Amino acid sequence: MLRFAPSPTGDMDISNLRVAILNYIVAKQKNEKFLVRIADTDKIKNIEGKDTEIMMILEKFAIGHDLVYHQSQHLNIHQQLALRLLKEKKSKNFDSSIIMNSDNTLTENFASACDDMLSEINFIICEETELINTEKQIYIKSSLGYTEPTEYIYIPTIENKITIKELFEQGFIPDAILNYLILLDNPKAPKEIFTLPEAIEWFDLNNISKESVKFDINKLRFINHEHIKMMDDKELSKLFGFADSDIGKLAKLYLGECATINELEGKIRYIFTPKDFDKEWGEQMRVIEKIIFNAPYFEEFDEFKKYIAKESGLKGDNLLKPLRVLLTGDEKSKPKLSEIYPLVKSYILEVAS
Repeated sequence: MLRFAPSPTGDMDISNLRVAILNYIVAKQKNEKFLVRIADTDKIKNIEGKDTEIMMILEKFAIGHDLVYHQSQHLNIHQQLALRLLKEKKSKNFDSSIIMNSDNTLTENFASACDDMLSEINFIICEETELINTEKQIYIKSSLGYTEPTEYIYIPTIENKITIKELFEQGFIPDAILNYLILLDNPKAPKEIFTLPEAIEWFDLNNISKESVKFDINKLRFINHEHIKMMDDKELSKLFGFADSDIGKLAKLYLGECATINELEGKIRYIFTPKDFDKEWGEQMRVIEKIIFNAPYFEEFDEFKKYIAKESGLKGDNLLKPLRVLLTGDEKSKPKLSEIYPLVKSYILEVAS
């Protein structure tokens, strides 16, 4: 069995998530069970609600589990095992800080060692910064008479890490973050853009980089861009408050200049926000708006444009620039109006106002 044992003491960062992902992948490859254990033994540092937040994040990344529990549920067992060591006088071999905190509560290392032993955890992937803790945990298990081997794989630390919450707030999607973190450890990956099920097929612990790695926001932006392209159009539209594949297609027209959901949302918002008729092209926009309000439905953009031109008498920039502002909210937007119109024609009265 493999496990992920986060502490509910703060926001999950990319290092924590990376450990969860790698342990999950290896569990799947080995056909082993995967346990999530909330390491909540430090009552002072625990933050209410962070345990729920951890589970929600794992769910967003499709990291399932066979078992989940809070470490504090096993407090009685931990205390019994500590007492056993005391009675056998083996505790004299320990620095007291390995078993007990200064307030006489059991240490997280002791609780973790006990739970790993009880759950028969036999494979653990963790950051190299955990080396000193795992050495203590191995010693504790040995002193408790546990002889089953546990294999430890240490991965390099991520420098300048960022929290998952911050990445979500910036408009990065789970599939892209997961792709980036797996790629970070596997420079020999067979391809650059992939999904979790695909990674489970080829991921190889032997290819993990031994050097410390730096978080690269630009690389993540590229991967995010590629995963947005792969998204189902209707599902993408839901991120902007719609349930319409045309809105998803509309958003993808802006991928030439955007790489995050936030940036795309800004473009969609410009399109559907009431336009400012007091700026440049305002007079022409008012004329076009009135024509559109009374116009018949046009399937094709060329028919629509010809009708506006005929009814308004406008031509050239006097027609196309105010029409672009009405349909996109931005005179300098890059997608062609002939690409945009088919996707917003169902909303034309709302858009062109």
